[in-house]
Amino acid sequence: MPTAVLAARGETTRSLPFFPYPQAFVTEEDDLVSIFRDVGRRGAFILQEDGRRFEDNLARFVGARHALGVANATDGLLIALKAAGVRAGDEVIFSSHTMVATAAAIHYCGAIPVPVECGDDHLIDPEAVAAAITPRTTAIMPTQLNGRTADMSALGRIADRHGLTMVEDAAQALGSRFRGQCAGTFGAAAAISFYPAKILGCLGDGGAVITNDSGVAARMSELRDHGRNANGDVVGWGLNSRLDNLQAAILDYRLHRFGAVVERRRALARAYRAVLNGVAEVVLPPGPNDDPDHFDVFQNYEIEAERRDHLRDYLRAQGIGTLLPWGGKAVHQFEALGLNRSLPATEKLFSRVLMLPMHPWLTMEDVECVGQTIRSFYGGNRG
Repeated sequence: MPTAVLAARGETTRSLPFFPYPQAFVTEEDDLVSIFRDVGRRGAFILQEDGRRFEDNLARFVGARHALGVANATDGLLIALKAAGVRAGDEVIFSSHTMVATAAAIHYCGAIPVPVECGDDHLIDPEAVAAAITPRTTAIMPTQLNGRTADMSALGRIADRHGLTMVEDAAQALGSRFRGQCAGTFGAAAAISFYPAKILGCLGDGGAVITNDSGVAARMSELRDHGRNANGDVVGWGLNSRLDNLQAAILDYRLHRFGAVVERRRALARAYRAVLNGVAEVVLPPGPNDDPDHFDVFQNYEIEAERRDHLRDYLRAQGIGTLLPWGGKAVHQFEALGLNRSLPATEKLFSRVLMLPMHPWLTMEDVECVGQTIRSFYGGNRG
């Protein structure tokens, strides 16, 4: 019997964590150790064949012309912005429902982060984007959040109408599609994260930037490697932000299994909807087959819940781990950042939003347990 079920019945002190980090290694330990030995014995540590092979396979997977490994997705966003031509003093519009890294990349590019509301789907609201445009606006940075891609048709029309650049924060959206097109391939450039808890994760920090523009790709390659071009000449200022070759080898190994992992997450999402259907106090994300325009990969399973904090305490008491996105604050709510915005819809969302466990080692019985525990909290337990 799954440990989560036992925990809910009070029969064990073991719990169902939000994300079981050790499983990211132990379930593939033999293969991962073999990769480590192979890379180590070849001395293939920085910008080697493993990395180039992974970049080629990643570009092919998302349908982009170029993919480049970088040290992490935050660096990737900064590199993408700079390569796409965003300059100091430019305004860049983004959804405040995102990690602070999105805004930090804009800030360290010398540009001005302009946070706007998210919509009912928890993604950037195109109407809010249009309303925030000023003569200083040069770019839109949509966050493709929780494994779902925003309405890129609406955002694309806005960008075209005002001559704006699109740079995607696709950190959480590898494999997600909107109208058949992969997240990260709609604009001038994009960044993806390979943090260990991501659907495609490595054993540390890692990221990639992708683009269909050869000129942008060349600039990103320079920016990630001390400003050096293909001939090794320093042609400008750059960063030291190269994806470690060992991590690239691990990611390439895991990319071959990526489709099966996504299908597992979509099955778990269907199971959550089945067990939580009819709970009036909970708003669920769209189901896997609810909207033909979207193919969601369910990086996270983010719900809205009445009496959210009490529900979280109740789940914790039953041994079930949950997560408040970014500590329970949208980017504009961190006063130290000085963004000075009022975004009522986003602020209301952050009083209700909660992430439930969603990872490859979750069982259907675990999902049933989580759902039944939530139903019990609201007084609607199903036998």
